[in-house]
Amino acid sequence: MWILFTLFAAAMQAWRNAFQSQLSREVNSAGVTLARFLWASPIAALYLCMLYLWQPVALPQFSTPFYFYVIAAATMQIFATLLMVQLFKLKNFAVGVGLAKSEAIVAAVLGVLFFGTKLSSLGWLGITVGAIAVFLMSSRQGLQTVSLKTMAIGLLCGGGFALTSLWVREASLTINLPFQYRAAWTLLLVISLQTLVLLGYLLSVDSNTLHALLARPKLTLLTSSSSCLGSIGWFSAMSLQAVPYVKTLGQVEVFFTLLIATFWLRQQLQRRDILALLLIAIAAVLVMWS
Repeated sequence: MWILFTLFAAAMQAWRNAFQSQLSREVNSAGVTLARFLWASPIAALYLCMLYLWQPVALPQFSTPFYFYVIAAATMQIFATLLMVQLFKLKNFAVGVGLAKSEAIVAAVLGVLFFGTKLSSLGWLGITVGAIAVFLMSSRQGLQTVSLKTMAIGLLCGGGFALTSLWVREASLTINLPFQYRAAWTLLLVISLQTLVLLGYLLSVDSNTLHALLARPKLTLLTSSSSCLGSIGWFSAMSLQAVPYVKTLGQVEVFFTLLIATFWLRQQLQRRDILALLLIAIAAVLVMWS
């Protein structure tokens, strides 16, 4: 099941990134980041209610570590999303996403060092192949064309998303409920906190950005909806499987991203991208096989 949830999440995230890329041309970074969460909380609440209507279970008992992980994950994801929006402005859509996908290898290293994650040799091979694929796609015109600033932001962005995922999994594991409910409760609280923080910031500091989002309701709603659906997939998958495996398989998002970049955003696909896709496919197979 974690494989199905991951594939669904990757497809939804590719669309969310495309909508964010479009929105970043008209709205600043804070506004684009808020668009990811603005309408996601009601969708997450509806999903949780549907789970309880489908099969009622007990309400969760939240522990102190749960709240720590939720706050840490919510904060780090805001930071990582801001960095991703900056990548969209520095490079084209596909390259920005490619640099941010360094999170799989970062999640593997951090998971093993600090979160007790255990990976097989085959799993490490798959993660390494996936990292090489991301590097190839991110430096499509050669390494010399990728500035140190772009590389640094990309690695920080990937590291931020990796920590977010690791903390989300830890939060979910503290809840003694079936995995769907663990994921749904964690998702609702993380997204609600993010929405409140960003709304409060923009209302007090930059209300014009909030007005700019409300003036683009369709694109904002598409960003929030695809983001929330993708998060349902990610949170569910990470409740079932270690983060490095989920994120390595999730690199199939690059395939969806390149399709969107080529056929919707009309950006050119190059040979290096084809090679990267093949390597990502090999990495996905290795991770699932392990």
